[in-house]
Parts: sequence; structure tokens; C-alpha cells
Amino acid sequence: MMGNLHKVSDFVSIIAKSNPELPLGVALSGGADSSALLLASVNCWPGAVTALHIHHGLQAAAHDFEQHCVRLCQQLGVALVVDYVNAKNVNGESPEDAARKARYQALANLAKIHKLKSVLLGQHADDQIETVMLALSRGSGLPGLAAMPERFERHSVNFYRPFLRTSGIAIRHWLDEKHIAYITDPTNSDVRFTRNKIRLQLMPALEIAFPNFRETFSRSAKHAAQAQILLTEVAQQDLEFVGKMPVIAVLQGLSKARQANVLRYWLLKTHQARPSTAQLEQLLIQVHACTTRGHRIQLKIATGQVTRTGAVLTYI
Repeated sequence: MMGNLHKVSDFVSIIAKSNPELPLGVALSGGADSSALLLASVNCWPGAVTALHIHHGLQAAAHDFEQHCVRLCQQLGVALVVDYVNAKNVNGESPEDAARKARYQALANLAKIHKLKSVLLGQHADDQIETVMLALSRGSGLPGLAAMPERFERHSVNFYRPFLRTSGIAIRHWLDEKHIAYITDPTNSDVRFTRNKIRLQLMPALEIAFPNFRETFSRSAKHAAQAQILLTEVAQQDLEFVGKMPVIAVLQGLSKARQANVLRYWLLKTHQARPSTAQLEQLLIQVHACTTRGHRIQLKIATGQVTRTGAVLTYI
């Protein structure tokens, strides 16, 4: 639903379709999307909503964000819980990834402490398109092109994104009409960040060239997600076939595409290792070349190594 939305009932109808289990928490940053999500949730499920604000402490304005959330929750008559987290990144980790991991962990912890069955997130259609464009810019496969799911589980908590089919423009217009104040993150205008470049420079051009790009790009992301589900199901079956410690001779009987699919799944599912495209391609070359008993395989993948142990592959 990308068009003009004016009534509270319009937004209530959108989020009601996500059908989360109650009671629930709403991740509230104080920005337009999360503020609109909280307002719609309070109207949809009165008495069953708790606002959850994660204070990262990464910006000088972080305290102002918290105070804005306090005022908004007082205005709406909803309980607010604030958690302070250390979101600083470690070596090899981007600040964005570190903040994201800390945020999800904190939201899940708050949900468990306060016995909330679900947590709603405010990402909208524009965020989804930005995620797709980021994936394309990085040469990502189907998991990246699938972008953000409408529902997922993390840290044993169910998360929902009810606004993924609603444009950011529609959300901001609605709040402005209702005279609901929201904050704007000052870093959103910093084009040193790739996501901001996409939002501020690329998306206006797409709006002109392809007016319906939000719908069509979102549909492509959904197709990619469905295709990834099928690939995962095939990988699960193939892993049973080749073995939890993949038998090299059995692997060689699969097509190259299925070898890549099952090895990627094996590494991620069993060892939480994500091979790069180059690493996976090299592993396929080594598996293909492994025709003699003395052929060695010792290849760095993620933080470990894939090695040959007799007739099978192992990860150390």
C-alpha cells in the first residue's frame, strides 16, 4: 500500500494484517516510521502495547531521542522501557552491523523480561528498496536480494515489519496531518554512508524513471525470498545425501550449482561460517580436483579452514 493514507484506520488496517501475538512491543527510535507504528499499534491493540527504546549512545543527540520518546509515550498513554547498550564495533565489524546486532539483542531481552510475545519494527517500503539496492551494489546472492522479511525470529523472539509495503512519504504525511512530532536522525543526510546516497540521490531518479519502482522492486525481493526458500530446502535434502561431514565422492556426483548450494548451507548451518564468492569458488575447484587419495584440501573460509580428512570434508 504505497498511496495516500490519511485515517488512523488506514494504518491500523495495515498493521493488523501482520497478526502478531499479544502483548507486543514496538521498537521506538522516535523517528517517523516507529512513531507512526506506535500510534497505529496503540489504536489497534489498546492496553497490549509497550514501547521499547534502545539508547545506543553513539550520537550526541541520543539523549534528546530518548526524551522525545518519553514525551510521545506520555502523550499516547503507553508504557516506555529504555535500555542502554554498548553498540561499539570491534575490529572487522562495521559500526552499522554492531549497532544492529546490539539493538536486536536488546529488543529480544526486553521482550523476554516484560513477557512480550512479539516485537514490531518500523522499516517501510523505502527501507526495503534501499536494502535491495545495497545488495545489488555488493553483488549479493538471493539472501541479499530477498531484503528484509516481513516476519522473522531472532534470539527466540518473533519480530514483525508491518510497514514494508507502505512508503516513507505516506507515513510522514500522516504524522504531519495528525500533528504528531517526530525526530530526524542528523546522520540521515550524510552521503558518506551508502544507504544515504541511495535514499537521497538514487531513489529520486528512480521515482522519475520508474514511478512504480517501490511495488516492482518489492515484488522482485519477494520472488528472491521464495527462490531462496526452495534452495534451502534442496540444500537440506542434499546435506542428508552427502553427509554432515560431506563425502567428497558423493559431492562430486552433484551438479556444480548443487555443490555450491549444499556447501554454503553446510558451512553456515553447521559452523556459522559465511564463505565469500571467491572462497566458495575455490572450494568447488578443490573438490573437483580431488581425484586421488593423496590430494590435500586446506582452504581458509571465514574464520576457519575447510580440510580434507580421508574421504570427507571437515571445518576447523
